[in-house]
Amino acid sequence: MPFSIEYDVVVLGTGAAGLTAALAAAREGASVGLFEKAALLGGSSAISGGVPWIPLNHHQNEAGITDSRDEALEYLASLSLDRMDPAMAEAFVDNGRSTIEWLETVTDLEFTLLPSYPDYHPENPGGKPDGGRSLDPGLFSFAELGPWSDKVVRSRRSAHLKITDTTLGGGTGFLDDETVQYRIDNDLRGCGNALVGPLIKALLDLDVTPVLDARALDLLRDGERVTGVRMLVNGEEQDILARRGVVLATGGFEWNDELVAEFLRGPMTAPTSIPTNTGDGLLMAMRAGARLGNMGQAWWVPAVQIPGDIAFGEQRSNLVNRERTLPGAILVNARGRRFTNEATNYNALGGAFHQMDALTFGYANLPAWLVFDAAHAERYGSFGTPPGTPIADWIPRAATLWALAEQVGIEADGLEATVARWNGFVDAGQDDDFARGDSAYDRWSGDGDYRFTKESTLGRLDEGPFYAVPIQSGTLGTSGGPRTDTSGRVLDTHLQPITGLYAAGNVAAAPTAMAYGGAGGTLGPILVFGRLAGLSAATSA
Repeated sequence: MPFSIEYDVVVLGTGAAGLTAALAAAREGASVGLFEKAALLGGSSAISGGVPWIPLNHHQNEAGITDSRDEALEYLASLSLDRMDPAMAEAFVDNGRSTIEWLETVTDLEFTLLPSYPDYHPENPGGKPDGGRSLDPGLFSFAELGPWSDKVVRSRRSAHLKITDTTLGGGTGFLDDETVQYRIDNDLRGCGNALVGPLIKALLDLDVTPVLDARALDLLRDGERVTGVRMLVNGEEQDILARRGVVLATGGFEWNDELVAEFLRGPMTAPTSIPTNTGDGLLMAMRAGARLGNMGQAWWVPAVQIPGDIAFGEQRSNLVNRERTLPGAILVNARGRRFTNEATNYNALGGAFHQMDALTFGYANLPAWLVFDAAHAERYGSFGTPPGTPIADWIPRAATLWALAEQVGIEADGLEATVARWNGFVDAGQDDDFARGDSAYDRWSGDGDYRFTKESTLGRLDEGPFYAVPIQSGTLGTSGGPRTDTSGRVLDTHLQPITGLYAAGNVAAAPTAMAYGGAGGTLGPILVFGRLAGLSAATSA
């Protein structure tokens, strides 16, 4: 028989949702058991950009940026296709500012505004073309964590980069050698590590010690009430009892092929998250009778898989953000045709891969390729190669567009016609097909030397050799799961709370449904509802 350990609150998962829930519960005086399935802390949050999107945050006031509750709600509603629960959106907006203020009070987090970073759909009602809602966690010294500093997931490429150094934040992804060495010497980490590091330190300071290699097998119940979790810890079964509640923060189900095929609205072949996101929390909630929501949705991204690039024992998938937005590059399908605005935000672009061809009953825009020319390659580098260095050997190339098309399987006449049409748009300064460069977000992306102008993203493809990189339909994580109320309580099929069960993060139905407001559009709600779930669990009877 498994032996048992008891806490007031049990939290499963150590991404931003789990860490915030655990911290909120511990700050309320609850004893907290914090468990992580993987051998390292941080989850997908630790390898993310680390940026939360929070309307009405107090740093806007310091910068003289105006925002309002009505604007934020109108903006989210404009992106939701009527699938968002207004009460959940209101809870997010109403608790965002206080969550950031609380985090800056009880942890070492010090956020700053991402300078001039537009919302992802800034021309929509309530959108902010000049930014102000996305927050940078800066840098955090992992020397503060002592022996735990080596027990946190980190990105091989961007561990020591701030978000503004990365392609997501408008940088190139490369730093001078002196800066890199200084950050390594002081173990200064940015992006997702800068977000989770201070949360971990705050928990350790409260004597909340995470347990690694601990997989949740199922919820324990007494009648309708959830009373704990049966765990497999280092190969040994344990019953972890929860006097007040269990918080699910186990991530999405993007690495579970069966659940992906069963629930997602379209193809997804390249998850960019950690491979432990296999839907454990979702399945446990389903067995407990949870009502599900948003199950067809994910946080979509175009992704590339570089041969031999392995992470956590699996082929790594990388978000394609910078290369596709720069001048001299276009996305095409097998017919050689463009099918989207290449400079739009990654989540919105994901929908283009799900377009059905009614005649062939297949996906019209998969397979897809990013095609760019020699001038683009020389000026910007590509997929990990710095500017001015040879493009990696794994990327197909040819002296002419026709030869490139024949090599990779694109209709050659279609590609030649598409490039000619694109070059005409560039010369005219207007993309008549997909309006690339019209949005403030498009003009912020791309070449930083021309930021806020169309030249940042519009550029001809003229000079051979030409290159074609296969692009896949990927995700940062799924966004469907058990529905919750505004306190983070999991709801049953009658939309009544399941006593003792809470959820936050990608394991739960996203509070904003399919709406992705801007940089950090996932992490903002995750922090807010992680805190609400932890508070609710800690203060329950």
